Amino acid sequence: MKLNYKLYPFQNPNPNQQSIGDMIILHGLFGSLKNWVTVAKFLSEFGNVYTLDARNHGDSPHSDEHSIPLMSQDLEEFILQNHIKSPLLLGHSMGGLVGMYFDLTHPGILKKLIIQDISPRSYPFAYDNEINSMSFPLDGFSSRNQIDSEMAKFVPDTFIRQFLQMSLERNENGLYRWKLNVTGLNHARRVFDDVFDLNQTSETKVLFLLGGNSEYIKNTDFDIMDRMFPNNQKITIQGGGHYIHFTHQEEYLKILKNWLDKN
Repeated sequence: MKLNYKLYPFQNPNPNQQSIGDMIILHGLFGSLKNWVTVAKFLSEFGNVYTLDARNHGDSPHSDEHSIPLMSQDLEEFILQNHIKSPLLLGHSMGGLVGMYFDLTHPGILKKLIIQDISPRSYPFAYDNEINSMSFPLDGFSSRNQIDSEMAKFVPDTFIRQFLQMSLERNENGLYRWKLNVTGLNHARRVFDDVFDLNQTSETKVLFLLGGNSEYIKNTDFDIMDRMFPNNQKITIQGGGHYIHFTHQEEYLKILKNWLDKN
């Protein structure tokens, strides 16, 4: 599948700064490349940055099939089509699972991995409220505020609603629609089940960047990370949750810079 993407070319005010190479950013479930503008612009001071829309997200094609292996195939196709050599990959949540799966099944392709707040294991599809908040008919709604009020019946958290609404668009006729393939994602409820072979290992250098208050990381995950990706470093942002690239952006970017400068 040919994915939609945006390229942020390498730009650094220091003429002596050399590019570290190409970087790819993979967003999480219900996200899009629009969620990563600030991070991508920041990282473009180190090299070319490609932000991708996963299948069934953003402006990438919709499909009845949605799985980590298929998204890994999409990533391979993207890398080959764009002649990208030894990229560094940053993946958040679902994007992190895709990045780790790709690395384990395509050894030697990725130069480095940055995995945000996810572990190489199975996760439940615990997103009924989010799916329901995007499943009611949008006919008759004349403003985002009206849609937001209806969504709040399912998702009380304003931050999450605003995150979801980044995939809400209005066409030239004034009608709203979801760019997400909500039905397709709802049917892919086993997308995070039994993805990884826990006997697989990778020597790729990995930074696990975690939220201290995240519900996605358990103490037992550290052993899994060490077993499958022994060449890793873990950095936890205290007080952070799953979206530390938004909520703790200054600290997040500082950590990325320090890690890239040293690695």
